[in-house]
Amino acid sequence: MRKTLTLFFTFLGLTSFQPQKTKFSYDVVIYGGTAAGVTAAIQLAKMGKSVALLEPTKHIGGMSVEGLGGTDIDNHKDFQNSPAVGGLALEFYRRIAKVYGREEAFENALNNKVKNTSLWRFESKVAEQVFNDWIKEHKIEVFLGRRLAETPQAVSKKNTTITEIRTEKGEVFKGKFFVDATIEGDLLARAGVSTTVGREANSVYHETRNGIRAETDHAQFLVKVNPYKNPNDPNSGVIPTIQNEPLGTPGAGDKRLQAFCFRMCLTKNPDNQIPFTKPKDYDRGQYEIYLRYIKAGGKLYRPGAGLPNGKTDLGAWHDLSHNLYGMNIDYPEGSYAVRERILEEHKTFTQGLFYFLANDPEVGQLDSALQKEWASWGLPKDEFTDNDGWPRMFYVRDARRMVSDYVITEHHVKKQNPTPVSDPIGMAYWPTDVHSVRRIVKDGYAYNEGFVFGGDYWQPLPISYRSLVPKASQCTNLITPTCPSSSHIAYGAIRLEWTFMILGQSAGTAAALALDNKTTIQNVNYPQLKAKLLEGKQVLGLE
Repeated sequence: MRKTLTLFFTFLGLTSFQPQKTKFSYDVVIYGGTAAGVTAAIQLAKMGKSVALLEPTKHIGGMSVEGLGGTDIDNHKDFQNSPAVGGLALEFYRRIAKVYGREEAFENALNNKVKNTSLWRFESKVAEQVFNDWIKEHKIEVFLGRRLAETPQAVSKKNTTITEIRTEKGEVFKGKFFVDATIEGDLLARAGVSTTVGREANSVYHETRNGIRAETDHAQFLVKVNPYKNPNDPNSGVIPTIQNEPLGTPGAGDKRLQAFCFRMCLTKNPDNQIPFTKPKDYDRGQYEIYLRYIKAGGKLYRPGAGLPNGKTDLGAWHDLSHNLYGMNIDYPEGSYAVRERILEEHKTFTQGLFYFLANDPEVGQLDSALQKEWASWGLPKDEFTDNDGWPRMFYVRDARRMVSDYVITEHHVKKQNPTPVSDPIGMAYWPTDVHSVRRIVKDGYAYNEGFVFGGDYWQPLPISYRSLVPKASQCTNLITPTCPSSSHIAYGAIRLEWTFMILGQSAGTAAALALDNKTTIQNVNYPQLKAKLLEGKQVLGLE
């Protein structure tokens, strides 16, 4: 009887009688379980620091676990950027290779500088398992579904030092240092750190590729599409997806953002397929521009298997796709409710578009081959299993960016006379890549405005440590790997998942050194930081 009672009360003690812990204390608190947040956490744990990883959603890994498996590594004909991938980022891809049994091919490619895009690609479910297993190896405490409270009390500071942050659930997380590893930069903003959204005018940093574009050539309409509800009648208004506004002054700044989209994982395997279905709020009229595009002689985009097991990472870099220009301007600084609304609008539109292309009779009459191809694809049953095969998050290509004492600009990326960087903590090896921000009417036809990509003016970018830290007058124990102090156009060279992993490792290393030396994040000794990064196999420069 005594043993039974003991077991009974022990059971109660583990359940209903156990008080819920609402206050937590760590060396470092990371807000944002993106790929950068994960590598920052792992690096801190490797350096012996206690760390909490808070993620607003139910999944860690950022876009790598939300459909973006087509990593931008060695996938461009004009350059090979894999030599810039080092440290924990490279370890992630090694772990991916192990899952697929391609370790030997992967190491051979690295050692002999073989350019093989497929070796860097993966399924989202595999990336998520790799991230989760990796975190568990280091016994890192992860808190899912933790969003910052939407109140002035979300961040507590003593002078320039954050002391604690609060979540919507009422939990309090105390830390000596904090990392904002979100794309949205919510912790930065609520901590009083200067941020910006949108495109700066060229005049701000004496750039040439920022602001409103006089001419947008990349991913421009390949056919002439009439934009008006009543063709050729401007007074009738414009059809959906087009903004009825003038081009504006070339080079001027605005608050517009490059388009967001879902990175769609699709499959042709009938045994692993969920067919496209009509969304609840389906509105066929939303897709008029696609019909007009086909009627004008255009060939619409189609899925193609580029990931393991015949899956896609269907992005939206075409002249007409599921990029939704001009529909995200309220997202970065919007409330959680506003962001959820914008997410749902994008989801409804994209679900409807895929259903439309695969099923609409008029599409079939205009281009039967197009419809047959789309009808052969569907959502995979084995991905995003908690969301009916649909990614839980869309691709927020940029949101807030920090504005610090040091700003990365177009001048840092130039091949000719680039601004030198004395304190690199990683490399960004990608062109200045920003998608169009809006679709307007120009010369009587639909026109995508804002896309900048490629060219031969750029070179790999050494990323300055100073771009990751706020102004000392604003906050001295906060660092960000995902919202670096950079202009709109320069951020386009940085905003890749593998680059975020690199910056996450570097941010974690810096926070650990600041703890060890009892100094501010701004006063981390760079020679010491550099030595530690090189020890961690980080790539700080290219031959």
